[in-house]
Amino acid sequence: MRVETVSLGCRLNFAEAETIAKTAPANERWVIVNSCAVTKEAVRHTRQAIRSARRRRPDARILVTGCAAELDPRSFERMPEVDRVVGNADKLDAFGGMTSSVAAGTHSRVRSFVAVQNGCDHRCTFCSIWQARGPSVSLPFESIRDAIACELDGGAKEIVLTGVDITDYACPERSRRDGGLGNLCQRLLAAEPRLKRLRLSSLDSIEIDEALFELIAGDERLLPHFHLSLQAGDDMILKRMKRRHSRAEAVATVERIKSARADSTIGADLIAGFPTESEEMAINSLKLLDDCDIVAAHVFPFSARPNTPAARMPQLAPEVVKARSARLREAAAARRHSWLNSQIGSTQAVLVETGCNGHTDGFAPVHIPGATRGEMGLARITGRDGDRLIGAWA
Repeated sequence: MRVETVSLGCRLNFAEAETIAKTAPANERWVIVNSCAVTKEAVRHTRQAIRSARRRRPDARILVTGCAAELDPRSFERMPEVDRVVGNADKLDAFGGMTSSVAAGTHSRVRSFVAVQNGCDHRCTFCSIWQARGPSVSLPFESIRDAIACELDGGAKEIVLTGVDITDYACPERSRRDGGLGNLCQRLLAAEPRLKRLRLSSLDSIEIDEALFELIAGDERLLPHFHLSLQAGDDMILKRMKRRHSRAEAVATVERIKSARADSTIGADLIAGFPTESEEMAINSLKLLDDCDIVAAHVFPFSARPNTPAARMPQLAPEVVKARSARLREAAAARRHSWLNSQIGSTQAVLVETGCNGHTDGFAPVHIPGATRGEMGLARITGRDGDRLIGAWA
C-alpha cells in the first residue's frame, strides 16, 4: 500500500484523510494520520495509532494532521515516529496538489462522506474543537454537487453529508432563510438524479430547519437515521454546557421526526459525568434514552479539555464519571439490543458495504451470508448475533 490513511474521531476526518491521500506524490510512501482531540482518550489513541503505523510501515513517512495536531503541534513534532505535522487550515493541500476544496472519501467504495461545512461558531463549555477548526464556513452548492457527482462516478451508492456542525450550513450564494441544510439537501437531490441514498452526519437538534423536516416527511432518498448532538438530558447541565436546547426541546424534536417519518431511528451523543452533575441530573440523562427513543448512543465520559470553561468547573471524582458512563452505556446497549430484536422477522432495505456486512436504511448493521460489496435489495431479518442482525435476501 503506497498511501495509508488512519482517521480518528469524526466522519469529516475520514473524508479529509482520503482527500489528502489522493494528492500524495506518486513515488512516495506515506501514512496520513488525521488526529482527534475531542477527549483525552482520543489524543491518546492518536499517539498509539502513530506508533503502530511506524511499526507496521517502517518504509513510509508519517504525516500527522487534524485537531489534536492543531491544538498541540509541538508534542507531535517531538515524536520520533512523525515526519511532518500539518495544521487543519493547510491539510487538504498538504502535498501541494489540491484539486478540490471539498473533502470527500469513500468507505469500501460504497458509502462516501462529503464535507459541506467546517468549523463552529458555538462555544460549548466542554469543547475545544472550535479552537482547532475555526469559525463555521459553508461550502458552495456547486462544489458540493460536483464532489458528489465525482463520488457517484467512482461507484459510491450512498452519500453522507458531513462537517463539524452541518445544521449550521448557510449556502454562501443564498440568504440564511432559504440556504440552510434542508434546502441544500433538496437542491442536491434535484440536481443529481443518481443520488438515491443520502444520509446526514451528526445534527444539532435545535438547528434542524423547516426544509429538512419537509424532506424527512416527503422524500425516501433521505435515509431515516438521525444522529443528534444532545449531550445531556438535564436542563441545568445543558445550561452549564452552553447548549442551546432544553430537554423538552430535544424530546419535541424527536417526536416531530418520528411523526414526519415513522420508521426513523435516533442516535445521540451523550456525555456522562459532566462537572457539577448530581445523581439526579445523571438519571435525567439516563431517562433521555427512553424519552428520545435512542437506539444508537455514543456515550463519552467527561474529559476536561485544556482552555475550556468546563475544565475550570468543579470536577467529579474519576470513579464517579467512570461508573456513570458504564451505567449509561449498559442502558444504551440494552435499548439497542431490544431494537435489533424488534427487527427480526421484518423485511428491510439493505446496502452491503464490506464483505457480507452492511446496514439497513435505519442504520442497523446486518450480516448477509453470500452477499457481495455494493449489493442492494430487500433482506429478511432472521436473527441477531451480538450487535448485528442476520439476514437473507428476500
